[in-house]
Amino acid sequence: MNDIELIQNKIYEIRGQRVMLDRDLAYLYGVETKALNQAVKRNTHRFPEDFMFQLTKEECLRSQIVTLNEKRGQHLKYYPYAFTELGVAMLSSVLRSETAIEVNINIMRALSH
Repeated sequence: MNDIELIQNKIYEIRGQRVMLDRDLAYLYGVETKALNQAVKRNTHRFPEDFMFQLTKEECLRSQIVTLNEKRGQHLKYYPYAFTELGVAMLSSVLRSETAIEVNINIMRALSH
């Protein structure tokens, strides 16, 4: 599986939009999900609702994207953020590394297919 195919497998349709989840983006960028979300929170003015949104518990349970383990103490503390194509493009200005640039180019190619 090449990079484009790997990325295409991480693109989901939620709320009628093609999105990628924070954890998948963090993996591709080689950073922790927490670090990615902190970078976004430091730049909230760059991420309006049409760039990213947080999934609800119902969306997590309905979609098989995020598996919640309902056992006590094994639930998601924070629901994942979903980034639209615009949000993914904006991430490259927040995560300033060569890896981020290369990954963003591949994500844009995957999203355009």
